[in-house]
Amino acid sequence: MVSQSEILKKVRRIEIRTRGLSSEIFAGKYHSAFKGRGMSFSEVREYRAGDDVRDIDWNVTARSRSPHIKVYEEERELTMMLAVDVSGSRMFGTRTMLKKELAAEIAAVLAFSAEKNGDKVGCLLFSDRVELFIPPKKGRNHILHIIRQLLEFEPSGSGTDIGGALRFMTGALKKHTTVFLISDMMDVDVSAGKARFEEPLKIVSSRHDVVALRLYDRRDESLPDVGVMEMADSESGRRVWVDTGSAAVRRAYDSHYKKSSFIAEGTLMRYKVDTVAVATDDDYVKSLILLFKQRR
Repeated sequence: MVSQSEILKKVRRIEIRTRGLSSEIFAGKYHSAFKGRGMSFSEVREYRAGDDVRDIDWNVTARSRSPHIKVYEEERELTMMLAVDVSGSRMFGTRTMLKKELAAEIAAVLAFSAEKNGDKVGCLLFSDRVELFIPPKKGRNHILHIIRQLLEFEPSGSGTDIGGALRFMTGALKKHTTVFLISDMMDVDVSAGKARFEEPLKIVSSRHDVVALRLYDRRDESLPDVGVMEMADSESGRRVWVDTGSAAVRRAYDSHYKKSSFIAEGTLMRYKVDTVAVATDDDYVKSLILLFKQRR
């Protein structure tokens, strides 16, 4: 059991690292990549040649006896929701860090970028159920609370139900929101060739701006040849002995992962969800910059 003092130290380390990245690297890129979608009334001015006649303010025009139009400006304030997968697979990582730690750092960078832009940030933690919902708010203390939950929260479930999380957000998010879905995205049915979260994704992506960050470890992709070993499914708890020395077994493992990834990525693309894959030993800064560039 990790002590409260250790948790606070980890939160502080993440804040120091990610707050600096947000200020120096991402502030401008975040601002241009994620723009407000609403339009608010700004002023009324006299009609000029070329103005859209649909913007004419007929009340002011009647009073002044000359055509006037309404002028609108883009609402810059955004609402960000960090939807983070806290299923059993988050505890896997064979290189630099666990998926759990990678998710916490990426979420912190995004949250501090939003804070710098004056936006609200909320968080949804999910496994095979909705574990925790933190409504969107502003402020450093609120973001530190989110990071702390990402590090210390102990979920009740171990499985993954991305669809359930998306359905919850459909009801909970009333205002247009930028949703960052942070998960390994392995909630798919390979035999049916279908992502289990497809229908909820279709609905959420039609109402909100959904961005997917697919986390993975190099050992998700392929098995090492280390002979017979016992393997455990971190989500179902099922344990099985596997002969990793068998080329056929390794090929089957690799093929299953590739098919799962293909289904997940294809589903995201189908509903125009911007996505980037980040490995536990990757420089996630480069991945986020790539994501921001593709949204311009």
